[in-house]
Amino acid sequence: MSSAQSKSQVLTPLDDGQLRSSTPVLVPFMAPRLQGDCRPEGRIELSLWGAGKLVNLTFTGWSAPFTYAPNRVEAHGGGLYVAQSAPALFLKGAKLRTFIPARRCAWWGTTAKREPIERQEGRRIARTGWGVAIAEQRPDGIFVTAGATIGEALAALELDQTKLVAEANAYVTRCDAMPEAPALMRSMISQSLHAAFSSIRQDEHGDFAGLAAGQAYSAPARTYYRDGYWTLQALLDREPDAVRAQIDLLARGVQDNGEAPSGVILTGRGQAEEWEKVRVTDPRIKEEHLRPGDWWSDHFDSPLFFILTIGDYINATGDSSPLSLYWDKVVAIFNRYCSFDETGTGLPIKPRHDRDWADNVYRHGYVAYDLGLWIGALDVIAKHGAALDKAFASKAAAVAQKARASLDEALLQPGGTYADYGTKADFVEDHVTLDSLTLLRFKAVSPERAKGVLAKVQEILESRNNGEQPYGDWGVLCAYPPFKRPKDTREKSYFAYRYHNGSDWPYLSGLYAEQRLAYGLDGADYPLLRWWETCLEEGWMGAVEYFSPPWGRGSLLQGWSSMPAAAALAYKDRLPDAIR
Repeated sequence: MSSAQSKSQVLTPLDDGQLRSSTPVLVPFMAPRLQGDCRPEGRIELSLWGAGKLVNLTFTGWSAPFTYAPNRVEAHGGGLYVAQSAPALFLKGAKLRTFIPARRCAWWGTTAKREPIERQEGRRIARTGWGVAIAEQRPDGIFVTAGATIGEALAALELDQTKLVAEANAYVTRCDAMPEAPALMRSMISQSLHAAFSSIRQDEHGDFAGLAAGQAYSAPARTYYRDGYWTLQALLDREPDAVRAQIDLLARGVQDNGEAPSGVILTGRGQAEEWEKVRVTDPRIKEEHLRPGDWWSDHFDSPLFFILTIGDYINATGDSSPLSLYWDKVVAIFNRYCSFDETGTGLPIKPRHDRDWADNVYRHGYVAYDLGLWIGALDVIAKHGAALDKAFASKAAAVAQKARASLDEALLQPGGTYADYGTKADFVEDHVTLDSLTLLRFKAVSPERAKGVLAKVQEILESRNNGEQPYGDWGVLCAYPPFKRPKDTREKSYFAYRYHNGSDWPYLSGLYAEQRLAYGLDGADYPLLRWWETCLEEGWMGAVEYFSPPWGRGSLLQGWSSMPAAAALAYKDRLPDAIR
């Protein structure tokens, strides 16, 4: 456990892995179809995957104390229970006050005329042009369903109420994957793993519809290459079929030349029509989203994540069929990145644009993060591709060897860390970053070098050890010092300690903890738990996207913020006794 306990907690972890508060906090929820925000004092904003926002509902709230678990709130007088098998939830002990349909599926959608609520005894039906929601007042609470069609919403209404509550309770148990751990660790695992499980989405027919990046990423509904990759680390052993289906969805976005967008759009009909209107008319969106199925075209890291996802799936399951099926795409990606190798070093040079995970930064030249992914992708081809094309696999192995041999000359700094990006002939951003740990994860550097890098990360990026940053002990910075050239940053990352410029991103903290554990080093407890302590201190329910003291937080219930749970569960036998 970390030493930072000075700030009182809004949320208190309980021995059973749940959380408790004396005041209501915002609770995001997400199931295969249904998602939204619940305010226990009496308000729910309800959305549907692939459709968008459907309705705002108010009800008689519950009284403290409030006890929170994944997709469940229990309180004096009732609680929230979210189903898994249908788009339905139950508000126990609540009486319906208002039920107001949304006028737009998303902030960018066309404002529609609000249809009058249809009333059938204790039932209210809200219809929009993109989906339907139903609220039925029952003696012991409100039963709420949604659907892309009235048929889907009515079918969900047939779910037995007792079964719905049982499903909600069973889901809480499923997320409780380290019940023997102390309260802080147990609650982190539960909520962090919830972010991964709940990312698995379905369409109205019950078919797989992508790994959502998070609860805030349903408009338009889309699945990302990078977010999905870090999210599925917790799913490889638990939901391999979802990982296999994710590969098929991502394959849609890989072009014949090896390019791929940031994400693949997966909207239903109504939302798709609205999004397409925006995509072809808004000047900026039209420029960034070149094809109807693309979410932000041509991202430098996405094709590499496609190969890495296939490799991880094969390693976890032994099933190499995705590599055979998409071999032509893998070859195209390899050839594309070889064309970026302008110096014959085996290292592709990234053009100056903001299209990798650091999408508020114009990184260019040799980018440590991308080079780690590249070397990892080469190893997948070399290891698993020989059965398909032995000569090609050997070529990939030779490029990987050359890239590893060239890496230190390109980016190694006198202090023993790897620069973020640049070239010695132009400009080098030499600050320390967490995303450069892809070099360690994919074995691009020697174990000795890796341990040296991790020592520097501990010294510089763990806020408790960095007296130069002014905010005390609050988490692990993703980068420090701040970017040297303001012109290389934009929007949120323009400001020191904000977004890519120094926030704590739990997915990267999880990557950092994973590497400490993988290399047999102590100190993983801090990156595993300090971000979660901050969530409890602030009353942020669920795995947060990013945060920093001067700038606040990003989204809640973020899929790739399951990485701390994935790391802890993968290296459970190496965790300190105090936290396991």
